[in-house]
Amino acid sequence: MRALPIAAVAVLLLVAPVAGVTAPGAVSHSADSAASADPAPSVDSTVSVNSPLSADSASTATGQTTPQIDTANLTLRTLSTPPGAATRVSEYTRGPDLGSSLGFATADADAAFETAAVVDRIERAEGGVERQQQILAEINRVERAEVALNSQQANAFSAHASGELSDRELVDELVRVAATAREYDERLDAIDELAEATDDFSSPGRLDELQVALQVYEGPVRDHALAIARGQTGPSDIYVQSSQGAVVLATVVDGEYVREVFRTDRWDRGGSDITNDAAIEMTEAAYPETAALREPDAFGAGSVHRITIPHEFGTLRTFVSGGTEQVFVEHQWIDLSAFPDSEPVSETGDGFNVTVERTYPGGPVTVTVRDEETGEPIPGVTVTKSVGDGDSQAIGTTNDAGVVRTLSPAETYRITVVDEPRVVVLGDIEPLPTPRPVDDE
Repeated sequence: MRALPIAAVAVLLLVAPVAGVTAPGAVSHSADSAASADPAPSVDSTVSVNSPLSADSASTATGQTTPQIDTANLTLRTLSTPPGAATRVSEYTRGPDLGSSLGFATADADAAFETAAVVDRIERAEGGVERQQQILAEINRVERAEVALNSQQANAFSAHASGELSDRELVDELVRVAATAREYDERLDAIDELAEATDDFSSPGRLDELQVALQVYEGPVRDHALAIARGQTGPSDIYVQSSQGAVVLATVVDGEYVREVFRTDRWDRGGSDITNDAAIEMTEAAYPETAALREPDAFGAGSVHRITIPHEFGTLRTFVSGGTEQVFVEHQWIDLSAFPDSEPVSETGDGFNVTVERTYPGGPVTVTVRDEETGEPIPGVTVTKSVGDGDSQAIGTTNDAGVVRTLSPAETYRITVVDEPRVVVLGDIEPLPTPRPVDDE
């Protein structure tokens, strides 16, 4: 990010959304970039590995070959809160929120002005030595800020798990953390450019690792929640699951299931350095089903590495900790039209044939309503969901394909299809077990 005059920064802030939100629900999964609606800023000075693989046999970054996987019986594993941990699980509908949106904009403006001031201060330094000192001081300041962000986020996880924060308050806090981390990341880009332009001085190695560490606080559900608050896209249901030091967020965006998970217990912040190849192998070991589907893209430095694996169902992105040799952050984008992890239950009556594709807690549930005799889809039918002993809540009306989607609760639920006077009820629907990564089963 290049330095801008203060006035120019102010103008841009008035007309542009927060960095990273390109368009309502925009998600791109090209094999070249594997970018999402929250494209993590690339770290130019880190090592990058791109290893396209054939569909018939998959060669890992280390040259090993793995057999082709039967995608018809594939289960895509997903990280969740720690096994056996006390959790709080809920779901809420997020809509436009002027108060939250204004708060986000104010924080963004403050951070952008601070970055402009930092750049100006370094550029005004007299002599190379003073300029080098200023650069190192600013990197140290960002390092301290990252530590504070980690504590802020972990406290939010715990506060939600204990009932002290509502779902909306938790998500708002995580959106703020992500936006702040992104601004610090961009600030380091600017500092890196200034360091390269300083005689007899190069960017400190820890700058690379710090930038990758800042990217762990971003996420696709956070970006979507920000777009909703700003009215850039329509309301969505967001699944929220938390425990001490962990969170799961999930939603459906334009025909894609989007999920993000953060586990502090799997991140050793003082861990040893690893290579990109090692990080790919660790991800492959935890998610073996990706071995024959992947074209891994790795960005990393030091003890934190980001692995992106596009596959025929969507994209898996992980952040790997060198200290624990485990994935501690997971982002998933999965095409709902090809979602492999479901088991149907059906009921017929009153002229309806209703099928509910069950998934794991927080996973997408597809309800399909067809005519009992002809098998043709029935659009415009109201579908409701009730969880446990709770009241029924409308989840929408079926589209032209007779389909409406929701998110799976973590406990028994009921789906009701209503087209007065016709009613069909599917009760006692159990969610499937979460297909966890191998090292988290």
